[in-house]
Amino acid sequence: MLPRQIPQPETGTVTSTVKSTWSSTRHRGAAAVALAVAAALVAGCGSSSDDTSDNPLSEGGASDGKTVVVGSNNFAESILLADIYGEALKAKGVKVEYKPNIGSRETTYGLLKNGSITVLPEYNGSLLAYLDPDAEQKSTESVNAAVKAKLDSKLTLLESAPAEDKDSVSINAATAKKYNLTAQSTLADLEDIAPELVIGGSPEFQTRHQGLVGLEKEYGLKFKSFKALDAGGPLTQAALTKNTVQAADIFTTDPTITKEKFVVLQDPKNLFGFANVTPLVYKSGLPQEGVDALNAVSAKLDTKTLLDLDSQVQLENKDPLDVAQAWLKSVGLD
Repeated sequence: MLPRQIPQPETGTVTSTVKSTWSSTRHRGAAAVALAVAAALVAGCGSSSDDTSDNPLSEGGASDGKTVVVGSNNFAESILLADIYGEALKAKGVKVEYKPNIGSRETTYGLLKNGSITVLPEYNGSLLAYLDPDAEQKSTESVNAAVKAKLDSKLTLLESAPAEDKDSVSINAATAKKYNLTAQSTLADLEDIAPELVIGGSPEFQTRHQGLVGLEKEYGLKFKSFKALDAGGPLTQAALTKNTVQAADIFTTDPTITKEKFVVLQDPKNLFGFANVTPLVYKSGLPQEGVDALNAVSAKLDTKTLLDLDSQVQLENKDPLDVAQAWLKSVGLD
């Protein structure tokens, strides 16, 4: 997957206070000046929509009261989600303009506030971590309420999808088979097994609550050893594939999960916080039919579906717009 600009919560359980900070290098944006320059130079890439403007910072769109501008951050999943949102709006007769691949949240949040973007795919817990690093994250509902309390008054969140893109402990196919673990298995099922397993992740995963510290505290997991790799990137993926490690921190919509048949273990105590896909909108730029259309998308989009759609784009090299249109048709939203 392309590097993300999604801050993830540092800690998070259902029963304890969550202190959110940025969790990995994929989530750390470049300096604001560099991002602004990059955004200004971005051409309409990453989507095949014929409504894409050449300049993500150009005027127009939401400010004219007629066109809804759908933007995205600079990674593949955000571009795909923007196409899903945009095509759902078009299906309801809303005029749409795309501004894809703009940059990180430091750039896109400002563009939303000034109305240059009307709709942006967001991740609720990650957005809260950006707006208030010390906020608690105990449920999807409480996270969304906290985000709305911190948002600029011109912005709001719509309904969150069940779909999430967040950290997970995943195991490789050989380990799953050896210990009879399935996609319904939880982290608690590793308690007796963990002493036989090597777990991999970013160096900071070893010392964070949203890592080995929390895995032991919340689930009683004590692994055989820890191998420092990268933040859910190619080193971690390769080590898990080759069985150098048997468990690893993998992001829940990483297409490698599908390709290598990794098993993502359920996290019933929400150690890894919340990262539900949620439209962030410029309120005055989106008509009610648009609100209804995007809420209908959220009702249909779960993590398994998002993983499949990401895999089509990133493994099968399908155009994200084609993937978006096909999925919307399959769920009756075209």
